[in-house]
Amino acid sequence: MPVPIPRQRAIPAVESGQAQAASPRDGSAEESAKDASPAGRTPDTAGNTTDKVENNAAHTNLTLLLIEDDPAGSAIVPDMLDQAGKPIRVRTARNLTEAGRLLTDDVHCILLDLALPAPGHSDSEDELAVLRHVLELAPRHAVLALTASGDAERGAEAVRVGAQDYLFRDELDGRLLSRAIRYAVERKRSESAERRLAEGRLRAQENRRLERGLLPTPLLEGSSLRFAARYRPGRSRALLGGDFYDVVRTPDGTVHAMIGDVCGHGPDEAALGVELRIAWRALTLAGLCGDQLLGTLQQVLEHERADDEIFATLCTVDIAPDGRRAGLCLAGHPSPLLARPGKPARLLPYDNNGPALGLLPGARWPRMQVELGAEWSLMLYTDGLIEGHIGQGRERLGQDGMTEMVRRQFAEGLRGEQLLRAAVNEVRDLNGGELTDDVAVLLLDRVP
Repeated sequence: MPVPIPRQRAIPAVESGQAQAASPRDGSAEESAKDASPAGRTPDTAGNTTDKVENNAAHTNLTLLLIEDDPAGSAIVPDMLDQAGKPIRVRTARNLTEAGRLLTDDVHCILLDLALPAPGHSDSEDELAVLRHVLELAPRHAVLALTASGDAERGAEAVRVGAQDYLFRDELDGRLLSRAIRYAVERKRSESAERRLAEGRLRAQENRRLERGLLPTPLLEGSSLRFAARYRPGRSRALLGGDFYDVVRTPDGTVHAMIGDVCGHGPDEAALGVELRIAWRALTLAGLCGDQLLGTLQQVLEHERADDEIFATLCTVDIAPDGRRAGLCLAGHPSPLLARPGKPARLLPYDNNGPALGLLPGARWPRMQVELGAEWSLMLYTDGLIEGHIGQGRERLGQDGMTEMVRRQFAEGLRGEQLLRAAVNEVRDLNGGELTDDVAVLLLDRVP
């Protein structure tokens, strides 16, 4: 990985003492000093920095960095013009050390003499070692390779390695070089755009694979229960976080539902969430439940987590075949919400809530028996749904606020997907924008 070059004031070629003074087309000394100021860096929409070498080439004078051991003997015309008729500034360096010092953000293109020796390499080892070194030093800059007229094969190989084009040293003139610089800058910009597009597609593919792992299709064949789920990522994250859920029906007719949350939001946390979700499904289908299941999941987490401080909260519910009763286990997770016709929505008991997975070795998670009734809706959710703020203050929605919200929406006749969509959207609106944490919520309905 190349060593970052310290930002410094751009040094015009005439000031370095290695190039001719600018022609009258360059304007006043004040304008030249203005042109010489560094382009700097600008934040993109995600808050990251991108070099203006990729963004502002069309709005400022182009600057060429010539790296050649004998610049005074070069046939390059110093007062070349760009497409807009502005002078192309030339900055010269005799070696790679000088090039590193002169390679500031306002350099748009590098013209490299392939005959230059690379530090620590001989010509017999790698005749393009100097080019590889420059490409590592300036990965976002356009590079033109300069070679002898009888060495076209070497120039073509330079393009294959990463240069935008190659030129013959003894055939240069100002017009040819001006055109080559413009072409190289635009080609580099196009390559960068294509690379970003490819990276975006790759992230989308990874996101879909993670989504299939974290948010699977429920296995409810043979059950009369209706299922709905909704997921919304937190602010400024393209990938899913550590929220996960699953629902399966075992051969005895019991419906098992689970929702969990791995602390953190990175790809490692998402991968760990996938592992826990798959382990839960396998253990459930194998007949484990309650304390035995959660204890085994804790062992999985302890073996798979990257850091001892990583933990996961979990809520599991096993609904009896008749649909009227359920067993509830909580591992540091918010209690589910139960809504029934003619009765206000309420939280299920959480007095025996056990610790989150991964916090206490040998912990226990009591299984509580709860009565559901003949007709009901049971909502499981992650803490992203209740930790959003209410307006501009520091007050959060909390479980009480969520309960009141769902009571009202349930009274308005909202059910299934409509209810979840309305709940998530209202929480976001109350927060005044996107939530900082991921939100996962699932709903099971029993209608006789």
